[in-house]
Amino acid sequence: MGRITEDLIRRNAEHNDCIIFSLEELSLHQQEIERLEHIDKWCRDLKILYLQNNLIGKIENVSKLKKLEYLNLALNNIEKIENLEGCEGLTKLDLTVNFIGELSSIQTLQHNIHLKELFLMGNPCADFEGYRQFVVATLQQLKWLDGKEIERSERIQALQNYPVIEQQIREQEKAYCFKRAKDKEAADRKLQEKRGKEEKKKRSSTGFDGCWYTDINAPLPSSLESNDHLQAPETQEEEYNKKKLDEDEDDNLAFWNKPSLFTPESRLETLRHIEKQRKDQEKLSEKKKKVKPPRTLITEDGKVLNVNEPKLDFSLKDDEKHNQLILDLAVYRYMDTSLIDVDVQPTYVRVVVKGKPFQLVLPVEVKPDSSSARRSQTTGHLVVSMPKIGDVITGGRKTSKSVTTTLDSGREQTSKRSKQIEKLEVDPSKHSFPDVANIVQEEKNMPRRSRSEPKITPSDEDPDFEDNPDVPPLI
Repeated sequence: MGRITEDLIRRNAEHNDCIIFSLEELSLHQQEIERLEHIDKWCRDLKILYLQNNLIGKIENVSKLKKLEYLNLALNNIEKIENLEGCEGLTKLDLTVNFIGELSSIQTLQHNIHLKELFLMGNPCADFEGYRQFVVATLQQLKWLDGKEIERSERIQALQNYPVIEQQIREQEKAYCFKRAKDKEAADRKLQEKRGKEEKKKRSSTGFDGCWYTDINAPLPSSLESNDHLQAPETQEEEYNKKKLDEDEDDNLAFWNKPSLFTPESRLETLRHIEKQRKDQEKLSEKKKKVKPPRTLITEDGKVLNVNEPKLDFSLKDDEKHNQLILDLAVYRYMDTSLIDVDVQPTYVRVVVKGKPFQLVLPVEVKPDSSSARRSQTTGHLVVSMPKIGDVITGGRKTSKSVTTTLDSGREQTSKRSKQIEKLEVDPSKHSFPDVANIVQEEKNMPRRSRSEPKITPSDEDPDFEDNPDVPPLI
């Protein structure tokens, strides 16, 4: 059953920014609405209301819509015109193809003094003899009836013949109401029979509480004693579902091939049948739909598997220059990055794309903490850089090692010197100051720096060499 809810009105009020209290036009057609409710409380400023092609059986809860100008209730189940006196601004009323048989109910529209157009075609009352003359004489404010303009001469003639026409209309109404009462009784009887058949069918197929029961003490038939005739529960369930589906198809064909009257009850019955058919189809599809088990990414013994559930192209490159592995995963270019989750482990990399896992076992171990993932701005691909664990000795590293060695040796020499005990010399026989006169000749008193440098002695082969004993040797 379709109902008028606040959410339904807001969804149909997009042109008014989903604000309903100031709504002036509302369209609720083809919503399977069976009752007219809530609109007079939520939408007081309505001027145009479309409710055609629903299952509304009574005009109600619209009397507070003082500003309503146009009301469309075509293709519904309305049998009587009522409860429209409060719609003071109503100028157009469409009741095409309903079940209005009480034509005298249009007298309630005499209070709607601004009503100019009325549509009653397709109703049983439109087939009454004198129908148009009765409406024209009763509603003198009308200008158009069923899309045809009312002329002045037509109204004068209708007013003159009004007593006779009214009597004819009353007699036809009475006959129609009697027939309608019989149709309602037949529809109620048919509905009770249908419910009885459904309950009987349910009892024959299941227990009193809707559950299946089996008598374990009952002996098996001779034809079922052998193992060849025993069936698995799954097979029995499949056969039962198939049998039930065939029965439903037969019932469906019988329902649509059976002739029926065009009454409000037949329209409701058709709607109920369609709803039941749709629900049965949904239940059947849910049973067929098997829940997929979660994808196995790592086996019980700890083995990591290669998985590509999103079915994406990828490439894994070994960048020896930077000592790293580069994974290029061709994710969708315009997909939001928030739908991608990257997890790098020492032996594998896992990327979850829209809930579907992509997992790849790496040929070497990598450093997860130093890894990085980026999206390409041109292709949208996901590029994951994963440095390998193996160290590569570079020039910079050599230098750092040599420096460390030199510093360590210097520290060792300093520690050795600190361990030696230094004593002050007090022997006067020893020179406490260097001999300046013998500084050059005596090699033992030469500075360490001068001893370390080799002496440059001129060669005798040089023709310009002249040995002068008074000249000291060059340092």
